[in-house]
Amino acid sequence: MNYQETINWMFNQLPMYQMKGASAYKKDLTNALLLVNHLDNPQQKLRCIHVAGTNGKGSTSHMLASIFQEAGYKVGLYTSPHLIDFRERIKINGIEISEDFVFDFITKNKTFFEENDMSFFEMTIGLAFDYFVKEKVDLAIIEVGMGGRLDATNVITPLVSVITNIGKDHTQFLGNTLELIAIEKAGIIKPQIPVVIGEYTDETKSVFLAKAKENHSDIYFASELIATETPSDLLGEYQVHNKKTVIQTIEVINSQKEFTVAKEHIITGLSSVVKNTGLLGRWQQLGAFPKIICDTAHNKNGIEIVMKQVQKEKFKTLHIVLGFVNDKDLNEILPLFPKKAVYYFCKPTNFRGLDASILQDEARKYDLSGNSYNSISDAYTSAKINATKDDFIYIGGSTFIVAGLPLN
Repeated sequence: MNYQETINWMFNQLPMYQMKGASAYKKDLTNALLLVNHLDNPQQKLRCIHVAGTNGKGSTSHMLASIFQEAGYKVGLYTSPHLIDFRERIKINGIEISEDFVFDFITKNKTFFEENDMSFFEMTIGLAFDYFVKEKVDLAIIEVGMGGRLDATNVITPLVSVITNIGKDHTQFLGNTLELIAIEKAGIIKPQIPVVIGEYTDETKSVFLAKAKENHSDIYFASELIATETPSDLLGEYQVHNKKTVIQTIEVINSQKEFTVAKEHIITGLSSVVKNTGLLGRWQQLGAFPKIICDTAHNKNGIEIVMKQVQKEKFKTLHIVLGFVNDKDLNEILPLFPKKAVYYFCKPTNFRGLDASILQDEARKYDLSGNSYNSISDAYTSAKINATKDDFIYIGGSTFIVAGLPLN
């Protein structure tokens, strides 16, 4: 196999939650533990920060990576899903893992993967750990894929655990109450390892406090920090919460004396996240006249925040290019969108994409009107043709919708 054939094999032969849904979710860490043992436990050789949460974990992970890069450290960054290229998931100081390394790793371990029915996510975690060890990173930022307690990343023992917030997403796997979801996320809290909580409710705070007490772990609530005025090139208003979480995490790391991050590193790191890490799709501006914004918010909590920010923009007419995967509760999400807008319904480019005509029909029930399109490109092009320079175009609803845009 060459590199592309290797990637195709990873995507097509083995289940992956982002593409296939429930068939890829394993409620067990047996395979993950089997995998790291096979690889000689690379995770034990890494200094890590573990980041979980319903929303904001990707932005938080990239902010942390950028700051540590500015402090002069070699930083591994593992996140998911990718937008354009698989290799976005695994980076060192903003540079994606090489095609050769991916090819060699999969080729070397392919028989083991097949014999033990390793999932796409488990293989990719193993790849990241192996790469970071061989490249001798100083620190690895590891983002949880889904949940926490049973996520394949939960084989690490980090310097600090981070939980950004709790919202209702992936309820078919994690539970349908905030308390149940918080229990799953709190599963990353390890004995005597400090934990930083970004945002909480009364319902979730009690879960975090109990889990921290059980593990004799110091717990820090970042939302209690005074609002930071430190600017970031990640422009969404929701980033204020992520910045607090990041700053609190840096304070905890500094107190451990293993790494040293100065205030100037925080300032330059937060202002250079996109440049340092290549993060895309977070309140990203694609055009000026009309103003065009895309965002990967895809669940109730994230969309609610983003829609509030959209309504603060100045425009004559609002155009919304919209699509969802088929496991979203539309009755919960569609009421969040403004009725006074022109909609362009389209289907995300993956197996779980909701058909545009179905979305159009469901949207009518909430007085959201517009046409359905055969592709993301057609919907986006139509919005740009119809919009005047004083209008505003928003594109979102799914990571896969944003992935179908010209982001670079």
